[in-house]
Amino acid sequence: MTPVSMHYPIFGPETLCPHCRQKMSALTLTDTYLCQRHGAFEADPETEDLVHLQSGRHWRLWDGQWYRQHTHPDGIRFEIHEALDRLYTEGFRATKVIIAQRYRTLINTYLEQSPWSDKTLAGRPRLYGLPVEFGPDPVENPRWQVINFDLDKEPGIPVNSPHSRLFD
Repeated sequence: MTPVSMHYPIFGPETLCPHCRQKMSALTLTDTYLCQRHGAFEADPETEDLVHLQSGRHWRLWDGQWYRQHTHPDGIRFEIHEALDRLYTEGFRATKVIIAQRYRTLINTYLEQSPWSDKTLAGRPRLYGLPVEFGPDPVENPRWQVINFDLDKEPGIPVNSPHSRLFD
């Protein structure tokens, strides 16, 4: 007889919906989870992606949190913008954006280049007025195979950045 755990998808009998974070149950003998609000998600045992069947969006789990895997630059840019907005409401400002290596070619054309007159920032890419770096090799740090970006932050409100004007 096969153990009951073998009848569930890779994330077990239930997991949290990546959209609403409500518990969603696994459908036994399938690779599918069903969210009451967002519909069906299929778990891919090979890639460990969770795919929303209606939209085709992919998600990966890291440290108990789902991270959307973007295929279009607007998706990652929007996610970074939302994170900057959250920082601002929590009383912080970002000092740098670190983006996963896998998005380098996807987002490269959307990065602003610093003016050449400023020697300290010359040639350094920027996004929303913040310096951009790309994360470490995911082989060295597996976290970067899943997460999309990180923000370096400090207390205070944004100063002289295009992003700060969005809050006026």
